[in-house]
Amino acid sequence: MSQPLANRFAEYACGLRFADLPAAAVHETKRRFIDSFATAVGAMDADAFAIARRCALRVSSEPGATLLGGGRSSVEWATFVNGLLIRYLDYNDTYLSLEPAHPSDNLAAVLCVGEMAGATGQDMITAAVLAYEIQCRLCDASSLRKNGFDHVTYGAISSALAACKLLKLDATKCTHAIGLAGVANTALRQTRSGELSMWKGCAFANAARNGVFAALLAAEGMTGPAPIFEGDVGFMKLLTGPFTVAEMGSKDRPFMINETYIKFWPAEYHSQSAIDAALQLRPQVPDIRAVKAIDIHTFDAAVDIIGKDPEKWRPRTRETADHSLPYCTAVALADGDVTLAQFEQERFTEKALLDLVAKVKVHRDAGLSARYPAGIPNRITITLEGGKQIVKEVEFPRGHARNPMTDAEVEKKFRTMVEPRYGKDKADKMLKACWELDKLKGAGELLALVQ
Repeated sequence: MSQPLANRFAEYACGLRFADLPAAAVHETKRRFIDSFATAVGAMDADAFAIARRCALRVSSEPGATLLGGGRSSVEWATFVNGLLIRYLDYNDTYLSLEPAHPSDNLAAVLCVGEMAGATGQDMITAAVLAYEIQCRLCDASSLRKNGFDHVTYGAISSALAACKLLKLDATKCTHAIGLAGVANTALRQTRSGELSMWKGCAFANAARNGVFAALLAAEGMTGPAPIFEGDVGFMKLLTGPFTVAEMGSKDRPFMINETYIKFWPAEYHSQSAIDAALQLRPQVPDIRAVKAIDIHTFDAAVDIIGKDPEKWRPRTRETADHSLPYCTAVALADGDVTLAQFEQERFTEKALLDLVAKVKVHRDAGLSARYPAGIPNRITITLEGGKQIVKEVEFPRGHARNPMTDAEVEKKFRTMVEPRYGKDKADKMLKACWELDKLKGAGELLALVQ
């Protein structure tokens, strides 16, 4: 009988060492911490953060963990609050495969459990690479959304293993943590359907919180159901169907963190190439009022996730706007940029802009679907008054693994988010700490900078 997948994951987690990580993986991990602190600080004005923080501050714990933006709570609550911040603007990194994901969502668990466990920077880098590896390999193995389940379901497992690694649990306890996390955290895809709510930006934070909870229970001896993936009423039977997971990263095989993408614009990833194309076409549009029609030819995943619900043409919430292919394309064409300002309510409800959004039609294109997920090809055709058409297709937008952002661009994104709140001197200190993460003595030193 073949080894159960949970046992395989557990043995891999226990065996992974910082010394196994190539320089490219270590460097990319530092970039992801920089990017995640940027997106977290940028989200600190969100109502959802205020709500979660109020709840978290009611809880005291020893040991506890630091809340980004100030205060302390339990490790689980801190994971939820910090994870919400990292994810909320839909500006953190992405991985596209059979199942899409935002793997830096795992970093809240790494930071909070790392602080609790007294982990070093090298420990946190190793745990982060592990979490990316587990989540992305699961995304490669089987789709959850095709059966109505949400991608964060995999995140409970990856976050649990990252926590186990930082807690230095043995393979037996890691296996139990996977069982506990896997059996109790199946999330429904309704989170991302129709008019989107605050929960869209909180769903993985909840999965990570529960993954940490599972690891803490396993650390104290709690056992979990097994085999969680292959069992008679387990994961494969009820959620996905049978699947296999490829060999994971090692000294001889690349790690998945280098296959993931940092976002250049604060919008759902499948819209990034459409935004890019619209911005490139804009200089050819003398007057936005001259636009008669905008046709977006795109791939199935983009239609299904951000291009089919009627709410995407008249968003009422920020969460719907940043998950709207027609809105993101139209606002890029109208404004010449896509920043946080384009997702303020007064902008996404403006009548003139909505009139432009109404001119957008989204078309499934089998040829473009065949190129996904290796690329995310969007082709924009703008018809002007008088009948002139201009066309642009983009497959690898800025930030994609095939068109990566430079370190300077990542730093610029960080400074744009962080300096208005914390100032240049503190931003400099945060950047230095992240770039020197492998030399950091304790996770708490890093969290203390974001207060």
